[in-house]
Amino acid sequence: MSELNLKKLQNGSDIRGIALPGIPGEEPNLTEEAASLLAHGFCEWLSEKTGKPFSALTVSVGHDPRLSEDMLKTAAINSITSLGVRVLDCGLASTPAMFMSTVFPQYSCDGAIMITASHLPFNRNGFKYFDKNGGLDKSDITNIIERAENFAECPDDCDYDCENCSPNSEEPVCGITTLLVSKCDLMDTYCNHLRDIIKRGVNAENPAGCKTAVSDNTPSYDRPLAGLKIAVDAGNGAGGFYAEKVLAPLGADVSGSCFLNPDGNFPNHAPNPEDKKAMEAISRRVLETKADFGLIFDTDVDRSAAVDENGHEISRNGIVALASVLASEISSKTTIVTDSITSDQLTEFLTSSLGLTHLRYKRGYKNVINKAIELNKNGTDCQLAIETSGHAAFKENYFLDDGAYLAAKIVIKAAQLIRRGKPLSSVISTLKEPEEAAEIRLPINCEDFASYGSRILEELESWARSQSSLQLITPNYEGVRIRFPDETISGWCLLRMSLHDPIMPLNIEADKEGGCRKIAETLRMFLSRFDKLDISKL
Repeated sequence: MSELNLKKLQNGSDIRGIALPGIPGEEPNLTEEAASLLAHGFCEWLSEKTGKPFSALTVSVGHDPRLSEDMLKTAAINSITSLGVRVLDCGLASTPAMFMSTVFPQYSCDGAIMITASHLPFNRNGFKYFDKNGGLDKSDITNIIERAENFAECPDDCDYDCENCSPNSEEPVCGITTLLVSKCDLMDTYCNHLRDIIKRGVNAENPAGCKTAVSDNTPSYDRPLAGLKIAVDAGNGAGGFYAEKVLAPLGADVSGSCFLNPDGNFPNHAPNPEDKKAMEAISRRVLETKADFGLIFDTDVDRSAAVDENGHEISRNGIVALASVLASEISSKTTIVTDSITSDQLTEFLTSSLGLTHLRYKRGYKNVINKAIELNKNGTDCQLAIETSGHAAFKENYFLDDGAYLAAKIVIKAAQLIRRGKPLSSVISTLKEPEEAAEIRLPINCEDFASYGSRILEELESWARSQSSLQLITPNYEGVRIRFPDETISGWCLLRMSLHDPIMPLNIEADKEGGCRKIAETLRMFLSRFDKLDISKL
């Protein structure tokens, strides 16, 4: 087999790489060979984790609409079936639905593989892996890669007893392995699951409501969204099902929706709730079509955001606040775990308006999810782990970051409010926003960027402690967060290391106009001593 550096494909708890040519300077490294090896490594890992031989395993495989999905799926499935593992081919699917293939009793898969690169450009792709406990951790992905690389070192005539093979490896399967592949209607099952959640939720306030509607615009138990107009923007990703197979059958008018057709070229805007153009698109649709509210998904539907009836974005701090309101209805004294870049105003909303506890943790959706799980194991009630990117994981939903599940809870809340004559915007009306906000990404121009970045953060922390005009925020779990209490600024900054790249992201927020500029100027004077840090954007 050819030499591959599979370690370069690891992106935390995911696999991501360049699958197609088309962008200058970006040569494909996520090839059919890589897909085959990684699928083999996953099956070895899954066999050891479950204690089952390959022949007793079932793995589901699905994909978003990326142009390289067929190539990678075929390679992965061929590799899996060569081991004698049964495959459920789920076709076009969402990432959360793929995990649910391990939960739904009619499938009960041992593991799942989702082929996706989330919101990244058309030439990228990747893999997300699940077992019955949820998404795999970073250490699990490292293990899978090591197994894949070991298998890549096997001689051509390997009969699964060479020193590179796993001790529990079996003889490769000969014959027609396509007999091990079955098509399944996973998304139909998943959509039915979501519809049931919405029906139960909306009708919880009126459990004795009639089963049939008087007219198309009057709600009933089976059509609880009748009379509501909801715009959905799927960004030409995998999320078009939400309008067509979840909301519309429940009576909602989804005529204001856009970009529902899957198209791996993503011709209209990046399928990303953090993207400015994407949020402008759904906001515009809500206003133009006079929708009650709007929903937007990323490519593989593990993230979502919303737009209220006025076209105002409910994203980043807003989506955290809205999801926290929903979590507070489950447990009124719960803890909300978020990533590190949430605002001071969000903390005030969670603690003062909702009476909740806010734990600002690290970036990375698996980091916040794992922290929430840890809290519950240690006796602290935590119903929600959420990133400002839109990854929201509820305890009641397996701590699965599921954009469609969050959207279902938003739909339930909105429908109940509108029945009482209140708009969606009323839910987070007391949430304040900073006057200014900025994120600046500062490149580190040296090979050992991790050590260099750590040195910068250590010296920044010491410097901030020595400045009487500044307040170093503690406890702080990622980077250095500094508050600038000066009344002409009234803001904060957070400098941290990127999770994977030679970049130091700098987040700044201020309550006064011009405050971000003043914070940036102060930091520029300090950071100018580090010649390998590019501060030209400050």
